[in-house]
Amino acid sequence: MTEEEVLAEFRAAGALLEGHFILSSGLRSPIFLQKMRIFEDPVRTGRLCSALAERISRTFGPVDLVVSLAIGGIVPGYETARALGCKAVFVEREGDVFELRRGFEIPAGARLVLVEDIVSTGGSLRECLEVVRRYPGRILGAACVVDRSGGRAEIGVPLVALAQVDIPAYPADALPAELAAIPPEKPGSRKAA
Repeated sequence: MTEEEVLAEFRAAGALLEGHFILSSGLRSPIFLQKMRIFEDPVRTGRLCSALAERISRTFGPVDLVVSLAIGGIVPGYETARALGCKAVFVEREGDVFELRRGFEIPAGARLVLVEDIVSTGGSLRECLEVVRRYPGRILGAACVVDRSGGRAEIGVPLVALAQVDIPAYPADALPAELAAIPPEKPGSRKAA
């Protein structure tokens, strides 16, 4: 699946929004990818996650376990694991930090990949990586449906993306005039930092 085909899926689902948006990182952007409009459609989700699984297999080889991030990464993590033929677990916030809960385990030697929906700064994946490193699995890398940083997000492990786009993001005190003229919206699920 090409990057343009991935973005076409977002457009067709009404998931590529334009305006003034506050991202979960606290940064502001003229574009918001409302991934839940993608993930409400099992067929569309399956297409994207099967393509992501192919990219993961080509890049990292065999995978035993997918670790995703609650809440936005659970659906793509699960569907990607299904396509890879492996198990899926997730980390979730307990207070302000991610933890592996619900009896989930990462077995010794398990080859694992972190899977996220959208990467902006990579902050959530870095937090997830801190948790996973406490377990005896072998971290191969990370993957996401869309890397909106244009490849600039530093995760701490190799990152593969189904689509890598360069969508601008700005600190609230450094907005371009055309963005500052539009009232901001916060369509995501997390409070802005």
